[in-house]
Amino acid sequence: MIKFAIYGKGGIGKSTIACNISAALAAKGLTVMQIGCDPKADSTSLLHGGERVPTVLDMTRKTGGKFTLDDVVFRTESGVFCVEAGGPVPGLGCAGRGIINALESLEKLGAYERYKPDVVIYDVLGDVVCGGFSMPMRKGYADKIFVVCSGEKMSRYAAANICMAVDNFKGRGYASLGGIILNRRGVPDEDAAAAELASDFGTSVIGALDRSEDIPVAEEQGRAVIQSASESTAAAQLKAIADSVYAICGGV
Repeated sequence: MIKFAIYGKGGIGKSTIACNISAALAAKGLTVMQIGCDPKADSTSLLHGGERVPTVLDMTRKTGGKFTLDDVVFRTESGVFCVEAGGPVPGLGCAGRGIINALESLEKLGAYERYKPDVVIYDVLGDVVCGGFSMPMRKGYADKIFVVCSGEKMSRYAAANICMAVDNFKGRGYASLGGIILNRRGVPDEDAAAAELASDFGTSVIGALDRSEDIPVAEEQGRAVIQSASESTAAAQLKAIADSVYAICGGV
């Protein structure tokens, strides 16, 4: 089983990229599970026609923890199994704790044994890497971490923090850095800035996505780009990113 996490600053496009990677790998015949680790609980919406699914925290609050996998794991038309960790009631509780709760619940309920995924993708908010948000990289859930960034200053700053967190944990046998995914925003010297960031952490830019009108159009439809505009440049770039990530993680 291949397990990796995609981190990135909020709004950088990591969920769009994660959903397209999921759909692309599922199209190859692989069994894919995507686990959204963002309190907004919208990680998997592009695999569900734009709709959100009940989250693990929703079900925990509703049932007192007495729920089943069928209540929180949803298979999409693309074949991807989707889970959303969810978040606390706004203003109350810790969002990171929701991730911990969700991942522990999936293990306890035997999700990986039941669905037998070939690939597990954790889509994680990365503005602040602490507590529950770092759990996929430090508790054996993910083997590789991929960081989405643009050439914008704050995006690179957040990406560097994530990479530093991975470096801090790797000496303990936790997840290692798989590479940088560049989501281009059209800023000057963007490719060079991303390459410099990657070099600073001994890794590389493993794929890039250009700005494209096909992306917001697909999102309005609640679909992955590789499904809504399968012959587009954006779809080809996203498929190439999926192939690179899969190969780096040991896929054939």
